[in-house]
Amino acid sequence: MKKDCVLYVHGKGGSADESGHYIPLFPNADVFGLDYKADTPWDVGEEIRTAVKNLRKSYQTLTLVGNSVGAYFCLCAGIGSHVGKAYFISPVVDMERLIRGMMAQSSVTEARLQAEGVVPTASGEPLSWEYLTYVRAHPVRWNAPTCILYGENDALIPRDAVEAFAKKHGAALTVMPGGEHWFHTDGQLRFLDAWIRQNEEQNGGSL
Repeated sequence: MKKDCVLYVHGKGGSADESGHYIPLFPNADVFGLDYKADTPWDVGEEIRTAVKNLRKSYQTLTLVGNSVGAYFCLCAGIGSHVGKAYFISPVVDMERLIRGMMAQSSVTEARLQAEGVVPTASGEPLSWEYLTYVRAHPVRWNAPTCILYGENDALIPRDAVEAFAKKHGAALTVMPGGEHWFHTDGQLRFLDAWIRQNEEQNGGSL
């Protein structure tokens, strides 16, 4: 059995190919990207569980890297006991709050959403009653050692939500001054890389 592997779970609009960025950051591990097909937490959660189960057949330890909504899907997948450590980048940690914010922005009441089931919005992101009720019925439970990277100017995820999650779950939170939700510029990626390397060095590969 091989020793270490890393599983990368991308955010909305991303791809498994982004996992290539993390190969130099984990030189002693095999890095994999999950090319999930679904877009709901219950279906993507099943894909994540299957991937983790298969990797754990061949590797002693698994490190998880989750980006944005990909991190949320991981939180919903019930895989915490199989994860040695997790790195979450701009994670969606309070999906209900995010959905309710979208509803308010689009002037969609809960009664209307329940009645219609799915309501399209100007942003192109539809609102779903099934999604909202699932989120409410499945609160996040997470027990893996976790580090979170958050951008100071994240326009999608409120800082207090991330701070509350970090406090509740004992996660180490790092805030990049001037950072955004999407870490994509050269400076932001350098900060991200340094964050991972520092945590790996400080913890000897474990949290």
